[in-house]
Order: sequence, then structure tokens, then C-alpha cells
Amino acid sequence: MHKLPQMSGEEVTAVLMRHFGFVQVSQRGSHVKLRRMREGKIITTIVPLHKELALGTLRGILELAGIEPDEFIKFI
Repeated sequence: MHKLPQMSGEEVTAVLMRHFGFVQVSQRGSHVKLRRMREGKIITTIVPLHKELALGTLRGILELAGIEPDEFIKFI
């Protein structure tokens, strides 16, 4: 397992949208709601648009998105 890098919310959002098929459905304050369809299910995750995301926050975003950290790292 590779170590997740320090990333901003905007960088994470860009990777999720470009490589994993997420689309932005709403934004409230500094938090963006992203969604995609996968195997007939709607998957939603929330990304705070902070300058630096805590690694635990990034792991939580990926867990909600159903993406393994190693898979995510390939697209950075």
C-alpha cells in the first residue's frame, strides 16, 4: 500500500471527476457533493475545498467513494 500524498480539496475533486466519473451535484459553503452511478447504485462523497486535507479526511472521502487508496494514487 502506498502512502497518500498531501492534497487540496480542489485537487482531489479534479481526480475524482476526471478519472472516476464523479460529477458535482451541489456545493454548500466550502464542501462539494460529488456523485456517480456504479453497478446500479448511486455513490456520493463530500469533499471539503480546503488548501490541505488531513490524511484521515482523504481516506474517508475515498471510502465513501468506494475507491481504494492504491487505485486513487495511480491517477495523481
